[in-house]
Amino acid sequence: MAKMKSGFTPTRSNDEIREIKVTLDFTPNALASVLYQQGDTMVLACVTKERSLPRWFPRDATKGWVHAEYSLMPASTDSRFRRERNGAKGRTQEIERLVARSLRAAVDLEALGPIALNIDCDVLNADGGTRCASITAAGIALRLAIRRLISDGICLPLDRREEANEGKVILSDEEATNHENAVMANDVAAISVGLLEGEVFADLDYVLDSNADVDMNIVMTSDGRFVEVQGTGEESTYSSDELSALIDSGTKAIEQLFAIQKKTLAE
Repeated sequence: MAKMKSGFTPTRSNDEIREIKVTLDFTPNALASVLYQQGDTMVLACVTKERSLPRWFPRDATKGWVHAEYSLMPASTDSRFRRERNGAKGRTQEIERLVARSLRAAVDLEALGPIALNIDCDVLNADGGTRCASITAAGIALRLAIRRLISDGICLPLDRREEANEGKVILSDEEATNHENAVMANDVAAISVGLLEGEVFADLDYVLDSNADVDMNIVMTSDGRFVEVQGTGEESTYSSDELSALIDSGTKAIEQLFAIQKKTLAE
């Protein structure tokens, strides 16, 4: 494989993603938590159920809401990243919005019911693709949280919600599975891809990303539909054929992530 412009030689083949490790319930206090490692990028995603819906919701709302927050921890980068104590800055806000709308794309908020969930994505170590890793980690944590809310009789089908006023409602295994699939019919995951000296690479770590002529973030649901495609030429341009190649590479990589998500939650 040819050397890139900085003189380094990639250590992975073009379509090879980094090793994935997933630890469920890494922290005990969250409704659901996932420690997600993609190569040397490490994200902790924690889901909490809020006490109430956002203030801008109507009082008699029947649907829920999913929000996300994202943060780089101080020691996640090679030089200390200063905490954003006065509120999220521009880049952080943009990533938070991306993560949140990606998760909401996979959830039927009406089926969720009047429940507000917050997913905190804290990057413990950053080596490229942190926003994509956050989406994939949060997707796992969100499904686990929804599964638990259903099991606890908190998240119920619309025609069973009134029963909760008389006591805890326990759904059968089949009913619980059907409702989970109604609330979150598809998984969601994301991957970064890039164009480096005419070659397409999937799952960019920091070194690949810093050498990329074009980098792109792709978010998809497990039914094969796109949530978002963010592509930028870094002092470069790209053709429609190269765009198609980037999307094809990302699609194949995300299929691997979906398989990992499914296997992890099945276990």
